[in-house]
Amino acid sequence: MRDRMTAAATELTYDAPAADWLEALPLGNGRIGAMWFGGTTQDRIALNDETCWSGSPETTRRLATPIGEVGAGAVERVRAALAAEDVRAAEELAHGFHSGHSQAYLPLGDLLLDFESVGAVTNYRRRLDLDTAVARAEYQVGSVEVSQEVFVSAPAQVLVLRLTATQPLTVTLSLTSQLRATTRAVGDNGLALLATCPSSVAPPHGNAAEPIQYSDGDDHGMNAAAVLRAHTDGTLTPTDSQLTVSNTTELLVVLSTATGYEDPHTAPTRTQDECQQTADAAASTALAQAATLRDEHVRDYQGLFRRSVLTLPTGAELTTDRRLVEAGDDPGLAALIYNFGRYLMISSSRPGGLPTNLQGIWNEHLQPPWSSNYTVNINTEMNYWPAETTSLSECHQPLLDYVQHLAQAGRRTAEHLYGAKGWTAHHNADAWCWTAPVDGNPKWSNWPMAGVWLCRHLWDHYAFTGDREYLNDVWPTLRGAAEFARDWLIELPDGTLGTAPSTSPENEYVEDGKPASVTTSSTMDLSLIADLFDRCAQTAAELNLTDPLIADLTAARKRIPDPKIGSQGQLQEWLADLPEAEPQHRHTSHLIGLHPGDQITPDGTPELAAAAARTLELRGDKSTGWSLAWRISLWARLRDGAAAHRLVRELLTPAADSGTDYVGDGSGLYPNLFCAHPPFQIDGNFGATAGIAEMLLQSHTDELEIFPALPDAWSEGSITGLRARGGVRVDLTWSPDAANAVLTADRDTTVVLRHREQREEVSLAAGVPHTWTITG
Repeated sequence: MRDRMTAAATELTYDAPAADWLEALPLGNGRIGAMWFGGTTQDRIALNDETCWSGSPETTRRLATPIGEVGAGAVERVRAALAAEDVRAAEELAHGFHSGHSQAYLPLGDLLLDFESVGAVTNYRRRLDLDTAVARAEYQVGSVEVSQEVFVSAPAQVLVLRLTATQPLTVTLSLTSQLRATTRAVGDNGLALLATCPSSVAPPHGNAAEPIQYSDGDDHGMNAAAVLRAHTDGTLTPTDSQLTVSNTTELLVVLSTATGYEDPHTAPTRTQDECQQTADAAASTALAQAATLRDEHVRDYQGLFRRSVLTLPTGAELTTDRRLVEAGDDPGLAALIYNFGRYLMISSSRPGGLPTNLQGIWNEHLQPPWSSNYTVNINTEMNYWPAETTSLSECHQPLLDYVQHLAQAGRRTAEHLYGAKGWTAHHNADAWCWTAPVDGNPKWSNWPMAGVWLCRHLWDHYAFTGDREYLNDVWPTLRGAAEFARDWLIELPDGTLGTAPSTSPENEYVEDGKPASVTTSSTMDLSLIADLFDRCAQTAAELNLTDPLIADLTAARKRIPDPKIGSQGQLQEWLADLPEAEPQHRHTSHLIGLHPGDQITPDGTPELAAAAARTLELRGDKSTGWSLAWRISLWARLRDGAAAHRLVRELLTPAADSGTDYVGDGSGLYPNLFCAHPPFQIDGNFGATAGIAEMLLQSHTDELEIFPALPDAWSEGSITGLRARGGVRVDLTWSPDAANAVLTADRDTTVVLRHREQREEVSLAAGVPHTWTITG
């Protein structure tokens, strides 16, 4: 039974090749992304490189030109319009701060394998093993038994494909791309793809006359390359367009990629030949070490993945796509999506790289939905919610590093647009650290709080690790965000502090019978700023800092009002109890103080917690995939396991394939378990993993709470490697008869353990497991 539970929780299985990209299996090493189709006549591996973006720093400078008046005076004119209750004038003035657009994450190309047919295909089986990060297909073609194995190695920085057959086959390898690209033979066993990225790609829902642009000027796009090398017991015949492998029963292909990207602030100057040389060096080295590639890859990957694995009882043995359709309430499917989210994070976010974008590192569109960029009004943050709680702190590093780059760019934006100190960013960002409000609707563009929210990640990393040296390093970034927030606050007529202009991301209220978005003091603004000021005060205490800003922030914090409760018993989204234009809106921005924040708790602020619950009831259970994932965590923080489980079940349903549409009722999961907005967005996968972790363990108060929202449907199970703030590992096992928590601290500490009414203060010695038996 245990073996079956483990397999059901750590394997994706299928009985046919992928018919489209949303059925293909994702593989990655943090930098190279691959979507493997497992085809039998033609196989396709769609290739990505996390640094393959349109644009350049020069493109960003050119596009970040405001369309109207900017500066402190322009801000005051918006505020004056709001004070005069002229919302339409305020929105028109706010539009003047807009400029251009961020850049797009691009597909690099495809590796294609064309097989010479030798008969009908039978006994097909395709699977992805989450425990090894290896995908495998086995099938029979006529009388020939064929197996393919694919993985992407972080240590070797290559994609590896192995093919074996019981009788000789002929396979033709080729590389193609949607970019401007050519191919050439590399020696007698290789093939190179040489590509140039567009100098600019506009979002597909925008109004750009030329959405995809190439330029030879100062803002030219970067170069990129992919190089494969092959080894076989058959015969290799190279040309500049393909590599034919004849009479082979064993084929090994290794492939690496390279681009001209250096960092967000440096122009990409590397030539195509230089990119080819970099990629070929990795591929050639890996080919020479072929015997150890798999073991090295698995050892590296399992060092991260095996830290935390969830198992729950499962029902019928079905392929993964059929489980979504037929399994009903299958707890094992919840375990699978938890483990899959951790797999995706390990595969898409490694130290030294860029953060995961809207699609992780996997994208097949030259003009992808929402540019597959960093949408930092919820989506990028959600991508990293499970990093600390599920023992993947190293995988958090790309975002933590990126935030400090973003702060550098955001200082220019704060000063130029608003005449403000510190740094700011708005709802879109990219590989070049775009920080300006994009040209569009104020409801998403005029939101300058991204830097404030992202700084919460800097603090959380410290809260889980206790790394004081790290906290000291990021203090200037925290301080800069707080400087901006302090400048952005204004005194309101009642003596409290508020924000103006203010929006609640992507939502609107009703003014004179029409939607409006710009107002004074959204609840989200004030919650984020209050949280940042609290964290700055904590940081100063932890580091024994003497900084006059802290006293100012502490005094200002006392003047920020708590969220208000509205006429329906709900937590108000804005300072005033404004009518909502879309009562079931996907964003629940005003609940950020409940999760991921900690200002609202059932014990500490019971009235606000009840109002948050009422808000969730009014919003309902139907929404986009990532929104459902957020609501799992919100209900978990309210200790409502039944409601959290209801949202888990809502998410674990088959999504309607809406292609690249931007609206629809198809939220849920695609056949390869990618989450649907729709279309595909990876934040829902990461949010689901984080939400399930919150159901089992919480540590955001002064207590370490075990099973705060465990649903009755999960009557037995086990999970290893959850992490609590303060540096404590927690392993849990439970059944109808017994439940235990095993706690292991990184350093000597004392914690208060809680399960319902059971509380106990426990002293933990560093590295010594302590078992706590749960009663009731």
